[in-house]
Amino acid sequence: MCDVEIARIHRLGDDSAPLKAFCDIIVSGSFLVKGLRVMEGNNGVFVRMPSKAGKDGKWYESVCPLSEDIRKELNDIVCKEFLEET
Repeated sequence: MCDVEIARIHRLGDDSAPLKAFCDIIVSGSFLVKGLRVMEGNNGVFVRMPSKAGKDGKWYESVCPLSEDIRKELNDIVCKEFLEET
């Protein structure tokens, strides 16, 4: 289980756009990760990690969970907080 605290969720006003909010998290009380994105997809909301465009035009995560379990747990924490505020 990861120790994650939501530092900030900044909601966007356009309900028709797939990007719903930006989120910053604090990991283990000592590491701030800025720029997670809460997106609306075909199966509901999900979290995208911060990413940057590479020289090849593709997008690459600049912050990457090292296991699918941690990625899912982080997604669940952020989405739960986002949905509770609506």
